Amino acid sequence: MKQKHKTNGLSRRDLIKCGLLAAGGVSIIEPHQLLAKPIPLKAKAKSVIQIWMWGGPCHLDTFDPKPEAGEDYTGPLNKPIATNVDGIRIGQLLPMLAKQADKYSIIRSMTHGINGHETASYRVQTGHEPGRLVYPCAGAVVSLFKGYKHGYKGVVPPYIVLTRPQGRFSEAGFLGPKHKPFSTGGDPNQNPFVVEGIIARGVSDKRQQARRELLGKLDTLGQTMGDNEQFDQFDQAQDEAYKMMLGDARKLFDLNTEKADVRDRYGRNTFGQSCLMARRLVEHGVPYITINYNGWDTHKQHFQIMDRKLPEMDRGFATLLEDLSQRGLLDSTIVWWGGEFGRGPKVQWAPPWNGGRSHYGKCFCSVLAGGGFKGGNVVGKSSENGTEVAERPVYPEDLIGSLYTQLGIDPDGPLPNPRGLDLKVMAAKSADSRLKEIM
Repeated sequence: MKQKHKTNGLSRRDLIKCGLLAAGGVSIIEPHQLLAKPIPLKAKAKSVIQIWMWGGPCHLDTFDPKPEAGEDYTGPLNKPIATNVDGIRIGQLLPMLAKQADKYSIIRSMTHGINGHETASYRVQTGHEPGRLVYPCAGAVVSLFKGYKHGYKGVVPPYIVLTRPQGRFSEAGFLGPKHKPFSTGGDPNQNPFVVEGIIARGVSDKRQQARRELLGKLDTLGQTMGDNEQFDQFDQAQDEAYKMMLGDARKLFDLNTEKADVRDRYGRNTFGQSCLMARRLVEHGVPYITINYNGWDTHKQHFQIMDRKLPEMDRGFATLLEDLSQRGLLDSTIVWWGGEFGRGPKVQWAPPWNGGRSHYGKCFCSVLAGGGFKGGNVVGKSSENGTEVAERPVYPEDLIGSLYTQLGIDPDGPLPNPRGLDLKVMAAKSADSRLKEIM
């Protein structure tokens, strides 16, 4: 007899806990239909890799150095280096990225003026001011327009986070749980990469299958219920979950199939191996991947932390760009680097900060590469000490709207929502606000 599930039993809780109902692309209860119509824009990009610099990187230390501003602004990082593009210099601890500058463009005039993590994260990832409606982030919007209802047939969900979500706000917003990211958990630098709900340390495939069979035998209620629409949905969800656990998804997350020298080039650390995993996900057609890269909230001992973090970021990010390019994937993959804000241009030398940088939303930078965006360019300009936007302010909605355009999603088109409100995907402030310079 076909196996059934209890509506409030162990199997349901386990599946929900592991996130496998959403991961399998199956929704138990559809509170509303969120069907998006195909958009008649020509897509230049198929996927996005978002390198989310959780905590906020400093623009002066990375892609907008200001050596002339003096030590109170630069600290010891006062020797920027030339890139392979004439006239563009970046931070001295990013030599590998300096060799890849022809592949990316730097936006040096990002701004929103918000200095709180939660609000700034929401603003940068959704492109909307906080209000009564909780809008979805870019990954959830791409999941809606490029996911299962629009031809995506991947073995994993269309929106993946490596390795854990921020927890700053609801990424799916009013689109609902079906468009939440599948968060892998685990650490891709460990062996094995223990992906939540797919790979369990010390549990073989044979043992997983035996557990499934035992669960079916214990589910006496399901065996006696006969046909039931809700139980059928549970069955389908479990089937999809086990396909992920025992099928191609398990192989996809196995980084041991990569050559050792490739893994070494990315860096044997969580960020480097996350970049490699993101490349594998793009190869398998996943539309949106976020690498949640923490450790950038440097209120104290900022420069000691940068001595460690910047070389790690440099290796992983630069190798990702080079690898995507060599495999012919960069043209169809947008790489978006940035955080919720920047950090204070003026160093806080006094105790208790001892050389720290504060939150700074007035002026910061982002980087865009691939997916139809031109490389080797700088958009906007900050002031001499990096405290103000001097030319061409760029707001989060300008960047996100440009990203959607490259993906073939009309930013001025309708955004489905449960209230039936007249909402646009990403309304522009003006016709010239999007990043036409690099599109």
